[in-house]
Amino acid sequence: MNTPPDPLNYPVETLGTLISLVRTELVRALEAELAARGMDLSFTQFLILKRLANLGTTSATELARAVELDGGAMTRQLDQLERKGYLRRRPHEQDRRALRIEMTEAGSALLRDLLDCNSRVLDAAQRALDETEREHLLDYLKRVLRALREKP
Repeated sequence: MNTPPDPLNYPVETLGTLISLVRTELVRALEAELAARGMDLSFTQFLILKRLANLGTTSATELARAVELDGGAMTRQLDQLERKGYLRRRPHEQDRRALRIEMTEAGSALLRDLLDCNSRVLDAAQRALDETEREHLLDYLKRVLRALREKP
């Protein structure tokens, strides 16, 4: 039987590869947690609801930018979330061609449960770190992100 190589046993692991592997495992763990709780939701849909809660009522374009999806993918996700009753599209107050995306009460209630799931997954992911190490890890990642976003 062929088993995939263990990436943690490679001689040299790069920052990019490790970040990618960590993200993949976080997504997998969160989706498994959601499935175990009977929630028919993907990681992307969780992220959309989380960002929508942070942004408040917004446009699909702004929301797509916040979760780094293209317009077509965002439309498909919004269609699914609207069918499930977690958000709604409303006409823009000043621009009748535009729509605003807002969370429903059902979406807000679901998000509270989702955030609990997310916390459990993140706590499990960091269980080998003490509080100081967790703070340092967040600080390091923020600094790496800031450096990547700065203009050279």
